[in-house]
Amino acid sequence: MRFQVYLSIGSNKGNRLGYIEYACIHLKNVLNDFNVSRIYETAPRYYKHQSKFLNLAASGYYKDSPFSLLREISFIESGAGRKRNPSIPKGPRTLDIDIILFGSEIIKTEQLTIPHEGLKERRFVLIPLLELNPTLYDPVTRRPLWEYLYKLDLQGVYLYNIPENINEY
Repeated sequence: MRFQVYLSIGSNKGNRLGYIEYACIHLKNVLNDFNVSRIYETAPRYYKHQSKFLNLAASGYYKDSPFSLLREISFIESGAGRKRNPSIPKGPRTLDIDIILFGSEIIKTEQLTIPHEGLKERRFVLIPLLELNPTLYDPVTRRPLWEYLYKLDLQGVYLYNIPENINEY
C-alpha cells in the first residue's frame, strides 16, 4: 500500500535555498511522484529573534509507515547539519521537515503527531499545501484546509523569487 504524504520544508539558517534544494533532492529518492510548491519567505512565528524562513510544501507517495518516513526525514535533516537546541525548540535551523499529512492517518504519539499540530495555525504551511492540492482536508475535523487559512491573519508570508529551474528535481 502507498500513502499520499504532504510535508512542510523550511530553513532559516545559512544557505536557506541550498538547504531547501538539498532536502528536495533527497526527498525525491524517498517519495514517488515527488512535487513541490513555490517557495515562500516567512517571518518567524514563535521565537522572534531569528532570521526569516524559506518554506515550501512537498507531496508524494510513500510505501512504508509514518515512523519510517520520520526516520528518513531525520536523516536528511542531520545531513544538512540540523542540530536541535532544547532550550530554543522553535529556534534557528538549517533544515526543518515536518510530516503534515500522511494519507488520512491520525496519529498522536510522543514522537509523531499527524496531522501536524501546527497545521491549522500556520499560513506558511497552509498556503503551499493548498497550492499543491486545493481540496485537502483535515482528517480529524473533516474540514477543508482552506477554511483554516481564511481565519488567520497575514503572518508575514510572501512569495520568494527564485530561479525558474528550482522545481526540476
